[in-house]
Amino acid sequence: MRSDILKILENDSRITPDRLACMTGLAEEDISREIKQAEADKTILKYKTVINWEKLGHEQVFALIEVKVSPQRDVGFDAIAERIYRYPEVRSCYLLSGTYDLLVMVGGKTMQMVANFVAQKLAPIEGVQGAVTHFLLKRFKEDDEIIDGNDDIKREPVVL
Repeated sequence: MRSDILKILENDSRITPDRLACMTGLAEEDISREIKQAEADKTILKYKTVINWEKLGHEQVFALIEVKVSPQRDVGFDAIAERIYRYPEVRSCYLLSGTYDLLVMVGGKTMQMVANFVAQKLAPIEGVQGAVTHFLLKRFKEDDEIIDGNDDIKREPVVL
């Protein structure tokens, strides 16, 4: 799969193969075939829309949880990470360098729901040594999109 096509799709997944053909100079059929192949081989994992739910009054609570774990023999961090990312509350899970081993993003309707996830599901997992939870208070930018910001750049005039 050509990386130029992937970059365009990553920025706007609604773009059509005919528009991609105009932008890249490739045949529409070739682009459609490459996209289908990329979907089949999991190069393209998902098409996503970033929504500002706060504008609709749908409140959600998100937390970033730093997790310290003991790696397991022959599988390292992968087995514990898989146990964690299989929970429906988990939005993202990453292996980190530094003090903590995993960074887990969790979502829920209330802070209590997220706290219960940490206390009742995450903390009891064998190999989890500790966790630090950071609740997200405000989103400014997500997936390269500014959330409810002023798109006009304010600049002071420069006199030389």
